[in-house]
Amino acid sequence: MNLEHLRALTAIVDEGTFEAAADALRISPSAVSQRIKALETSVGQVVVRRGVPCVPTEAGAVLLRTARQMQVLEAEALHALGHGASSRTVTPVAVNADSLATWFVPVLHEAAGWSDTTLDLHVEDQDHSSRLLRQGDVIGAVTSDPAPVNGCRLERLGFMRYVPVAAPALRRRFSTEDGVDWAAMPVLRFNAKDDLQQHALRVRGVDRPPPTHTVPSAEGFLAAVRAGLGWGMLPELQLGTDLADGSLDLLEDHAHHDVALYWQSWTLDSPRLHRITECVRRVGRAQLRGREQGG
Repeated sequence: MNLEHLRALTAIVDEGTFEAAADALRISPSAVSQRIKALETSVGQVVVRRGVPCVPTEAGAVLLRTARQMQVLEAEALHALGHGASSRTVTPVAVNADSLATWFVPVLHEAAGWSDTTLDLHVEDQDHSSRLLRQGDVIGAVTSDPAPVNGCRLERLGFMRYVPVAAPALRRRFSTEDGVDWAAMPVLRFNAKDDLQQHALRVRGVDRPPPTHTVPSAEGFLAAVRAGLGWGMLPELQLGTDLADGSLDLLEDHAHHDVALYWQSWTLDSPRLHRITECVRRVGRAQLRGREQGG
């Protein structure tokens, strides 16, 4: 495979169009098109779905991951040879919003001292971040998927515990002699992929969802719960003193839900990848619940 052809594929996916890729590579759009045609001829498959934006095909995703790995290795080889010592290598990583707002913060503090690396964080739900690894969009991901992606290493970090909480006034409005009226009390969700609240409702026999508000921000979700917009499953790590000082009420004892988190990363012998893997492993195991606490 020609490295320039793979660079063209990466630029198209990153920039979204052939024209934008040409600007990024400082060549003409026709040159980009010729490189992609040559790449497709060499592998015998279409690698890019033309559109706005352009997206890789299944074959293109395989090549895209290879292209990104080669770029990492190329940058590190040049650095070892004394070339481009002052340059930074982009390190794309996927992390879910709840982790980014809580236990992952110390990773950012350490990364601030890495003079050879810039982080490109992709915020994605922990149930879906492994898809970014398969597509070659990231080199590592915090995920809840226990199955390793082809060509990746997998290790468990620990458990993130979620608990059902609500503002005291909201709980009082929907309290009955038998407890909380789960079927009527408004609920929050992070986005369409967020199933934590729906899972809690199903466990309690609620088949039809109550009024549901969508708040696609970890900080905004907490603020909405505090404001009484609805109840939600919040990470223990995010609550701080809210339960102790009465800002929020725990809706039911022993109603927590533990989500196992894993770190998946490319099986690539890269010092930069090894460094962020070691950092995520150390921070995650210090901040998250251990295996014996998962029940």
